[in-house]
Amino acid sequence: MPKISSKLKQFVVVLFLSGTLAADQPELLRLEENADAMGATYSVVIYGYDRVKMEAAADAAFDEVRRLDEMLSNYRADSEWSDVNRHAAEQPVKLSPELFQLLSACVAYSRQSEGAFDISVGPLMKVWGFYKGSGHLPHRAEVAAALPKVGYRHIHLDAAAGTVWFDRSGVELDPGGIGKGYAVDRMVDVLKQQGVQIALVAGSDSSIFGMGAPPTEPRGWRVEIKNPWHQRQTVAETFLKDMSMSTSGSYEKFFRAEGRIYAHIMDPRTGYPAQGTVSVSVVAPRTIDSEAWAKPYFVNGRQWAEKHKPKEFRVFFCEDRMEQPCAWLQ
Repeated sequence: MPKISSKLKQFVVVLFLSGTLAADQPELLRLEENADAMGATYSVVIYGYDRVKMEAAADAAFDEVRRLDEMLSNYRADSEWSDVNRHAAEQPVKLSPELFQLLSACVAYSRQSEGAFDISVGPLMKVWGFYKGSGHLPHRAEVAAALPKVGYRHIHLDAAAGTVWFDRSGVELDPGGIGKGYAVDRMVDVLKQQGVQIALVAGSDSSIFGMGAPPTEPRGWRVEIKNPWHQRQTVAETFLKDMSMSTSGSYEKFFRAEGRIYAHIMDPRTGYPAQGTVSVSVVAPRTIDSEAWAKPYFVNGRQWAEKHKPKEFRVFFCEDRMEQPCAWLQ
């Protein structure tokens, strides 16, 4: 019987052990779930090795967005947000620390965007029929009557007392420009607390956060940006690795009247839907930022966005300009 060299014996042992380790390596699992809350559909895709823990993490994330629905919804009469809208013009309303912090962030976005982002846009959304509807063309007098009730300067926050009050009646806050982004960030925080490292979290596919990178793509989660004129087509793509992307588009909710298209993205300063921009996608470290800034970039236009966007943001712009309708901002 031929002798086996010591080097060959070592190779056989290593090969055997490698095969044993590979066999013992648990299978990487994928979990997809979704749930409706805050007037949107939220979804999660999770990768992990323990299905029970993955399902528990997804349930905890959806529980969080349902909790936020009870706080932020302007469709629920018993929400904290609705209580503010009912009473803040009468007297200062005591806020939970979480809502105080969120409203403070919203006022800061308004100042920084020169009023193009404004959560007090509620009266205009109702006049234009975008509150619980698809929109209609109002009379000029209706818009003129709503405008004095709109403006972040009517919102007064007292940090010492933890209160908010409005300096005129009829002011009404609308969470539509901030709610999904904040909810996605909170869901991501919950998943991290549950030990999840690889996940994709989305609110109605318009606000998305990619945690880590999926097993087949080290660059991150591949996300497509729709062609706003042909929504079954893709006009660009990006990869999200511990980053978010939010998109605001005139194609999401709009109506046609008198030969023009009127979208739901309102310029709070004029009282009319913004014109000239078709869609804006913002890539940022936090989803609350990507969602909030997509609106003023849309409203104020490409040149304003180029001048004011932070270096860590990436912005994809589509305009009604045939020579270069869509492009990443430099």
